[in-house]
Amino acid sequence: MRDTEIAVPVGILSEDFAQAAAAAGLRARQESLAAGHPVVYADNLDRYVKEMPDGKRFEVRFEPGKPRESHLHIVRELPA
Repeated sequence: MRDTEIAVPVGILSEDFAQAAAAAGLRARQESLAAGHPVVYADNLDRYVKEMPDGKRFEVRFEPGKPRESHLHIVRELPA
């Protein structure tokens, strides 16, 4: 799945609602990156990805118990 494609969850919600929610999430991600903020999300391979405004992407893991500012551990840089 590409970053511009929308994954629609299957469940009790209507497909229209799921499409609208997925589109809103994608817009929020794009707006945050455009405003200069990094974004962390789960990708379609069940990895946590930290995407930087400059386009770099990193696989990350959460380290419970650490302060919020330092609770992410970078595992590796992901290819473009």
